[in-house]
Amino acid sequence: MKRGRPLAFDYTSAENTSHERWKERERAENKQDQGENKAPGGMVNRDRAESARPLSGKLCSLILLLAVATTASRAQVMSPNYGSVPSGPAANEVLRLTLSEAINQAVRYNLGAIESDENTRAARGQRLLALSHLLPQVSAGINENVDQVNLTALGLGSIKIPGVPAVVGPFSYSTASANLSQTLFSYESIQRFRAARTSEQAAQLSYQDTLDVITLTVGNAYLQVIEASSRIEAEEAQVQNAKALYDQAADEFQAGTRPRIDVTRTEVQLHTEEYNLSVARNSFAVAKLTLGRAIGLPLGQVFEIADQLPYADIHPPTVEDALKMAYNSRSDLRSALDSARSAQQALSAAKGERYPVVAVNGDYGDQGPTFSQSHGIFSFQAGINVPLYTGGRIKGDITQSEATLRQRKAEAENIRGQIDYDVRTAFLNLNAAREQVDVAHQNVGLANDNVARSKERFAAGVTDSVEVVQSEQSLASANDQYITSLYSHNLAKLALARALGIARGSFSQYLGGQ
Repeated sequence: MKRGRPLAFDYTSAENTSHERWKERERAENKQDQGENKAPGGMVNRDRAESARPLSGKLCSLILLLAVATTASRAQVMSPNYGSVPSGPAANEVLRLTLSEAINQAVRYNLGAIESDENTRAARGQRLLALSHLLPQVSAGINENVDQVNLTALGLGSIKIPGVPAVVGPFSYSTASANLSQTLFSYESIQRFRAARTSEQAAQLSYQDTLDVITLTVGNAYLQVIEASSRIEAEEAQVQNAKALYDQAADEFQAGTRPRIDVTRTEVQLHTEEYNLSVARNSFAVAKLTLGRAIGLPLGQVFEIADQLPYADIHPPTVEDALKMAYNSRSDLRSALDSARSAQQALSAAKGERYPVVAVNGDYGDQGPTFSQSHGIFSFQAGINVPLYTGGRIKGDITQSEATLRQRKAEAENIRGQIDYDVRTAFLNLNAAREQVDVAHQNVGLANDNVARSKERFAAGVTDSVEVVQSEQSLASANDQYITSLYSHNLAKLALARALGIARGSFSQYLGGQ
C-alpha cells in the first residue's frame, strides 16, 4: 500500500496531550535560544517551524494498523491460490529464487493448482463411470454348494414317493459360471456419457485457467517483494541523509552557529525515517512470507529473490485485437462454454429417460456333483423396458436440468463480459502506470536537486533546517511514488497477460518487455 507523507496531520483527542507536550517543549527551547532564533526585525521565526514540523509516527502506526486489518479481512475470504502444500524440509543454504522458478514451484505445490487438478481427476472418474453403463459387464465365479432340503416344509410331505425320505440330503454340487450383460440401446446413458466427457474437458480447461490465475498471483507476490526491497533501500538512503543533517546541525550548535531548534527538528526527522525504515523491513519480511506461502516453499526456508524486473515498456496489440485474442485463448470462457454444452447434453439425457431401453443378459456354466461329473448349463435373457408412469420423476429431472443449463449459459455470458472488462481495465492501468512512471521519475530528479540546493543553503547559513527537512520529505514522497509506479506498471503488464489468457506461457515476455 502506498505510504504518503503529508506535511500536516489532524491529531485526534487521544493525542492532544502529547501534542501539547511537544509544543511546551518547543516553547521552552525557543526561550532558551531566543537570542539565536530571531528573524531580522526581532520576530521569532515560529511560523516556518510550525509548518515544517516533521511527521510523527502516528501516520505510520495508522498505516500499519490498516495493513493488519486489511490482511485479516483478506484472510477471511482467501482463495486457495494463496495457500500451498509445503514441499518437504527446508535446506540449510539460502535459496535464490527467480520468478520463473517461483511460478514452476507454485504449479506443483499451490493449493489452488492441486485442487483443480484433483477436480479434473474426479471428472475423469465420472466419465469412466458413465462409460461403464454402455460397455458389457462380465463376471465369473466358482461355487461349491452343500444343501439339505426338508420336503415337508416345502409342502411335499403329503406326497409319498417310495425311496424318497422327507428330508433329502445333505448333498453337494459344484458350479463354474460366467455372466455377460449388455445394454444394447439406452439414449439416456449415451447422453450422460457425452455430458460427462464434455464436463471432463471443461475441468481440464478450468485447470489451465487456474494455472493462469496462479501465475498472476505469484507474480504479484514476487513484485511486492521487489517493491518492499526497493522501499528499504530508499528508506536507508533517507536515514543516512537525515543522520548527516542531524550531525551537521549538532556540530554547528556546539560551535554556536546554529540554534537548538534546528538540532531538534533534524533529530525528530532522523527518528521518523528510522521508524519508516523499520516498517519497510517488516513489510519486506511479510511479503517474503506471503510469496513462500503461495508457492509451497518448505517451512522456514530462507530465500532471496534473484530477479529485480526493472522498468521495461511493452507494445501490446490494440484493444480490439486483444479482445479477439482473449475470447479465443481464455480457458475460463472455453471451460464455461463446455460446461454449458455438458448441461445441454444432461438435459437430453433427462428427456431420454422416456425412451425404451434394450438389454440382454446371459450366463453359461458347468455344474455337477463334481467337476468330473458336471454338465454345461446356460441361460439367456433379452428384453425391452418402456417407462409408462414414473410419478413425475422424469419431469423433475428435466426441470432440474433446464435450470442448470440456464445457469451455465448465464455464467458463460458473465465470463465473456468479465473478459471485456479485464482487457479494457488492463489497458487503462497499463497506460496510467506508464505515465505515472514518467512523472515520478522526473519528480525524483527534481527532488534530488532540491535537496542538494537546500543542503548547500543550510551549510552556507542562508536558511535553517526547515527547508532541508521539507526537501527531504519531498524526496521521500517522490521515491515512494516512483517505487509504487514501477510496481503498478509491472503488475499492469502481468494483468494484461492474464486478461489475454496467456500469463502462464508469456509472463516473462510481458514483464521483460520482449
